[in-house]
Amino acid sequence: MNGLRVKITGLLLSLLLLVPAFASAHTVNTKGPTPDLRSALGQLLGEHALLAIAAMQKGYDGAPDFAQAAGALNQNTDDLSAAVASVYGADAGAAFKKVWSSHIGYFVDYVKATSAKDEAGRAKAVADLESYRMAQAKFFAGANPKYFDEKTIADGLKMHIDHLLAAFNDYVGKNYAAAYDDAKTAYAHMYMTGDALAGGIAAQFPAKFTDAVASNPASDLRSALEQKLGEHALLAILAMQKGIDGAPDFAAAAASLSRNTDELSAAVASVYGAAAGEAFKKVWSSHIGYFVDYVTATGAKDEAGKKTAVAELEAYRMAQAKFFAEANPANFSQQAIADSLKMHIDHLLNAFDAYVAKDYAGVYNDARTAYAHMFPTGAVLAAGIAAQFPEKFHTAAPAPEVMKVWFKVGSDQLIIDDKETTMNTKPYMDNGTNYIPLRYLAEGIGAKVTWDRAAQSVWIDAGDAKAQFWVGKKYMELNGKRMEIGYPVMLKDNRVQVPVRFIAELFGWDVAWNAKDWSITLTKTMETNASADMAGMHH
Repeated sequence: MNGLRVKITGLLLSLLLLVPAFASAHTVNTKGPTPDLRSALGQLLGEHALLAIAAMQKGYDGAPDFAQAAGALNQNTDDLSAAVASVYGADAGAAFKKVWSSHIGYFVDYVKATSAKDEAGRAKAVADLESYRMAQAKFFAGANPKYFDEKTIADGLKMHIDHLLAAFNDYVGKNYAAAYDDAKTAYAHMYMTGDALAGGIAAQFPAKFTDAVASNPASDLRSALEQKLGEHALLAILAMQKGIDGAPDFAAAAASLSRNTDELSAAVASVYGAAAGEAFKKVWSSHIGYFVDYVTATGAKDEAGKKTAVAELEAYRMAQAKFFAEANPANFSQQAIADSLKMHIDHLLNAFDAYVAKDYAGVYNDARTAYAHMFPTGAVLAAGIAAQFPEKFHTAAPAPEVMKVWFKVGSDQLIIDDKETTMNTKPYMDNGTNYIPLRYLAEGIGAKVTWDRAAQSVWIDAGDAKAQFWVGKKYMELNGKRMEIGYPVMLKDNRVQVPVRFIAELFGWDVAWNAKDWSITLTKTMETNASADMAGMHH
C-alpha cells in the first residue's frame, strides 16, 4: 500500500545498464529502461549548466564564438525537449521547449544589461527568471501531479538560477576561483535534478520503466563516473580555449580541471584502493599536461612541439588502457579502452584546432560530441567494475509488495493492508453478482475519484490511466476505450457500486470468495503504487 512517493528533491536510483562496448554516438536514449532515462537527463541537464555558463562568459566578453556557444545551448534545449516529448508526447515537448527557452533568453538579457551597466535591466531579467521558474514548475507538476510537487520544483529551479547568476557575477567581478566553484556546483545540481525527474517519471510509468529501484550502488557508480568524465571533457575544452587566448581566468579553469582529476582519482581509489587511485591520478594528469603542451606549441606556432604532444598523448592512452586492463582483466579489454581514449583525445584536439582556425560551429559540435562520448565510456567502466565486485555493487531487488483488500457482503467494514475503514454503505449481492462501493475501493488504493452528477458517471484517475463508469450501464471506458462489464453499474445508498470480480480482474487482482461468511479477499503483488494498478488495466 505504501507506494513510492517521489518528489523532485528525492533521488530514485536505477538499475545499471550493462552496455557491451565503448561508443561515441552523440545521442541520448530516453526510451529504454530507467538507467537510460537517468543517464540521459543527467547528461543533458549537466551540459545545459556548463554551456550556459560558457555562453554567458562569451557574451559578456563579446567573444567571436558567442553565437555558436549560444547555438550549442539551443541544441541542448532541442535535445531536452525531445527527451520530454519521448515521455509525455510531442505537444508537451513543444510546451516544455517554449518555457525552457525563455529562461535562456532571460539569462542573455541579464548579460546584456550587465554589459550596459543597466541595473534596471538586470532587475527585470531577474524578475523574468522568477516568473519562468514558476511556469516551469507548473509544467512539470501538471505533467506528473502525483509525483512532482510544484513548490519543491520551483525551489530547485531557484537554486539553478542562483548558481548560474553567481557564476556569471563572479566572472564579471574577476573572482575567477569562485566563478568556477559556482560552475561546478551548478553542474552537480543538475544531476540531482535529473535523478529526481527520472525517479518521478519512472514511478509515473512503471510499466515502461520496469527497472526502477529505490537504491542501487551500481547505478550510483555509473552516474558518478559519467558526471565526472563529462565535466572533464567540457572543462578541458574550455581551459584550452582560455589558454590559447591568454585569458585571465585560465588558471582558475585549469584548477577546476585539476579538482575534477582529484575526484576521478578518489572514485578509482574507492574501488581499487589508495595506491591505485594515486597511480590513476599520475597517468590521467599526464594527458592534461600533454594537452597544455599542445596549446603552448600552437600558440608558439611550434609544429614540432605539437607533434611531440600528440605522440605523448598516444603513449598516454596506451598507459591508461593498461592501467584499467590490469586492474580488471576479466572485464576490461585493453584495446577497446585504448581505442575509446583515442576518440576522446581526437575530440578534444579537434575542438581546439577548430577554435584556433575560427571554425566556431565545428568547435561546439566537437565539444558536444566529446561530452556525449564520456557517457557510454562511464557506463562501460561502471559495468566492468560492477561485474568485478558483484558483492559491492549488486543490489538485490526488493521483496515484492503484496496488497490485500478484505470486505464482506452485508458489512460496512473494509480492510486494506490491515487498515480498517467504516463505509457508509455496504457491499451487497444482486442476482449472484457481488457489488462494492467504487469510491472506497479506489481511494483505498490511492486513486482519485470524481463524481459527475449531471452525467451520472464516476471518473477514476490514477495518473497514467483514467476509467469512467456510468450508472445503469453495462460498460465502462478505459482511457477512452469501451469495455463491456456484463453487469450494470448500480447506484445504492447514494454510492456507485460496481461488480467486484470485473473490477478486480481488470486491476489484475486475485479474488478469493469465502462462501461460509460471504467475505471476499483481493490480493495483488504491487509494482510500485496505485498508478501501477491502473496501468495494469491496459491489458
